[in-house]
Amino acid sequence: MADHDHGNDLGHDHGRTTDHQPRWPWLKQPAVHVHSTDPFGPRTFTIRVPATSANIGPGFDVVGLSLSLYLTLTATIASPTGWRPPPSPSSPFSLSSMSIKSYMSVPSSPATPAPPSPSPVPSGPPLPVLTYEGEGAAEVPLDPYKNLTTRVALYVLRCAGIPAFPARLSIHVNNEIPFGRGLGSSGAAVIAGVLLGSALGSLGLTPARMLDYALMVERHPDNVTAALVGGFVGSYLRELDPQATQAASVPLSEVLPEYPPDAGPEWGRYPPVPPTGIGHYVRFGWAPEIKAIAIIPRFELSTAKAREVLPESYSRKDLVFNLQRLAVLTTALGQSPPDPELIYEAMKDRVHQPYRRALIPGLPEVTSAITPTTHPGLLGICLSGAGPTILALAVSGFDAIAADARKIFRARGVEVDWKVLDVVQEGASIDHVHSKDGEAH
Repeated sequence: MADHDHGNDLGHDHGRTTDHQPRWPWLKQPAVHVHSTDPFGPRTFTIRVPATSANIGPGFDVVGLSLSLYLTLTATIASPTGWRPPPSPSSPFSLSSMSIKSYMSVPSSPATPAPPSPSPVPSGPPLPVLTYEGEGAAEVPLDPYKNLTTRVALYVLRCAGIPAFPARLSIHVNNEIPFGRGLGSSGAAVIAGVLLGSALGSLGLTPARMLDYALMVERHPDNVTAALVGGFVGSYLRELDPQATQAASVPLSEVLPEYPPDAGPEWGRYPPVPPTGIGHYVRFGWAPEIKAIAIIPRFELSTAKAREVLPESYSRKDLVFNLQRLAVLTTALGQSPPDPELIYEAMKDRVHQPYRRALIPGLPEVTSAITPTTHPGLLGICLSGAGPTILALAVSGFDAIAADARKIFRARGVEVDWKVLDVVQEGASIDHVHSKDGEAH
């Protein structure tokens, strides 16, 4: 994940073609047909967002991959007939003193647990009913004012002048992405929230505009861009004019305010609207035979903690080392057949992985002992995002690569799970359920 300065090139958009049509048709636009007097009419839709891996060796805060694990969200606005509003949920989870990354995976745990404070109940429709299954189900807050995805959705709605969620809204989440493992769980939640807000409000946001909203929350382009558009992606934050820079740099607490128990209906109602064109991106080629082996240690590592160990400055030698390899890697991974010798060397890094060794027992040994020579089929190996997951790119020999990585970790007292994943070319999608009359609802 990235820490970038926001800075002025507001005209061109690399995520669009010259005729202003989306370059990637699989990122389906919310084509909801509802009467203008009832923008929250009954309907059901499903949002699907892939996991991501950032950095890929030398591409620190620059590149990302979308992977075949998914956060899937099904939203239903029910018909008024037979609907009985549930009681407003309450939650012991709090965002106080927690980063937007860490609160997704770790609930607050004060020394003396306080009784949960009820959520604010602004005037208007009752709060959505939120249910959750899969990875992190025991940890995720189900209060819509504390859950990351629903808070992002409300932010998008309020930026469009829609103050509250629609009535009779229920949301079910099925999550396959582990929390705190370097596989983009919070980035996926943010993208899901942006798509949810756009769909609920029938806003029809373009992918480029969705990215603006995501970057107001996540502030780092690599994971959220890969989750949004799919594939192997390079991204950066654009240099904006002074006014736009100020708008894009407001504190996160103003974008996603924490709702105290005594919050009234106007609390957080007028959030800062994102400037246009915060991020730029380009999709690189990807050889279809390359798969990703995610070797996932059974412990969490927050991005904030992984960043604390990084230096404030780097030598010219180390920066040139990474730039040289990144220039080669972005082309080499698109060539078929892929060149193991070229890619293995191009996936080495001197900017973040050496400094994170102490946080991930076994990292140096795994990345040095598992090579294309010792493990035919391997192309390269690196830390996935901030870790602790190890990402191995390979065309064959998946079981042997994962088994030997497991032995190295186990010798240091760390148990791991592993998955062979596809690099998916389709990013986030939204599908609407069609009624008998053929219209999307």
